[in-house]
Amino acid sequence: MRYLPNSERDRAAMLEAIGRRSAEELFAQIPETLRLQGKLNIPGPLSEQEILEFFRQASRESAREYDSFLGAGAYAHFRPAAMDALISRGEFFTAYTPYQPEIAQGTLQAMFEFQTLIAQLTGMDVSNASLYDGSSATVEAVFMALRVTKREKVLLARSLHPEYREVLATYAGQLSVERVEINYAPSGQLDIEKLESHLDNRTAAVVVQSPNFFGALERTRELAELAGRHGALLIVVVTEPLSLALVNSPREADIVAGEAQSFGVPVSFGGPYLGFLACKEKFVRQMPGRLVGATVDREGRRGFVLTLATREQHIRREKATSNICTNQSLCALAATIYLCLFGKNGLRALAEQNFAKADYAARWLTSVPGVSAPFSAPRFNEFTVKVPGDAGALLAALEGAKILGGVELARFYPELENHLLIAVTETASRATLDRMVEVYRRFAGAAAEGAMRELESQAALRNR
Repeated sequence: MRYLPNSERDRAAMLEAIGRRSAEELFAQIPETLRLQGKLNIPGPLSEQEILEFFRQASRESAREYDSFLGAGAYAHFRPAAMDALISRGEFFTAYTPYQPEIAQGTLQAMFEFQTLIAQLTGMDVSNASLYDGSSATVEAVFMALRVTKREKVLLARSLHPEYREVLATYAGQLSVERVEINYAPSGQLDIEKLESHLDNRTAAVVVQSPNFFGALERTRELAELAGRHGALLIVVVTEPLSLALVNSPREADIVAGEAQSFGVPVSFGGPYLGFLACKEKFVRQMPGRLVGATVDREGRRGFVLTLATREQHIRREKATSNICTNQSLCALAATIYLCLFGKNGLRALAEQNFAKADYAARWLTSVPGVSAPFSAPRFNEFTVKVPGDAGALLAALEGAKILGGVELARFYPELENHLLIAVTETASRATLDRMVEVYRRFAGAAAEGAMRELESQAALRNR
């Protein structure tokens, strides 16, 4: 009865209210020849775990199944079955745009709860009711800083997601915004000395991602103090928000923006995603998108309204803070349900599991001869390794073992040839991690053997 909305008593009451004695009488107008006679020829009831295993097995029969260690801004996490049961309800799935609060209280309350949860996780005073995705949220945070400071120079960490930097370049390309990229230090974190050399009274914002694109946690407190001394805002971008359940929230930042896909939104052929933006209260009038607030009516009953929506859709285009004209309310609802299902303690336990599994994988992978960890900064569930031989060949070998082994960093950073970015979430089993390590060992052995043959060949040529 878990997924049935009405009990036997409820159904009896409804039948009585419409003057019917039974469900059979209710459907009497349907010809008897079209009605099901007897029970369906299907197996008996299964538990939720058994049902999930049934569909996993069915998927194996129709398509190859891979274990994935891809990350780079999109993370595979377990989604409780209750999520889809709730977000698929008609009142959520066909949510009315909440211009008239008297008929949109449920939607407005869900947005309000989402804002509250994001503010708590980020350590900020206020959050908006979501944006399109992490990349556009990052751009909106930058433009927000430009409006607040009335400056036109932005310092970007080169360890900020490369695609986020590309989106910013697209937005800012036709505007007089000076963008300076600051390289990373040997630790994998932003090079603070280089940052300091570029900070001046023209700088509007310093933009840094933590955990950054290499998986390294940034020193946000130190960066906030440095930016503040020059009157600049610190924008912290988060693409793996589950980290906020374990590491200190970047409450010293001025704006925190990023991607909340990890909270119950599946990785599904590139979307949809879920952007968020939170900030200190003094900047709220420059916040893009929507802000839902709580109030009371004339009878003292709690209610919810759109408190702020300074967007192109509502006011004159040249006066708008943003061209963002909607939000991701369904995805935000999914994230809200996800966070509430786990709760504070459950979310932390999940984050600890991610950290422990990533640590296990990193230790065993770097024990393989020729494999090393180039960056020393603390990490959460994502890390970088340098591999012996060709990284593309290693990924092909892993794919042959039905493992998607990571992202080649040379695609975005030419100097990091044969470096892989690996994400390990709670979905990875220890057996899978061990199997991945074994593929690394075989690949490293083959690479070492190939290198030895090359040396022997060169020695033979010299001796001729």
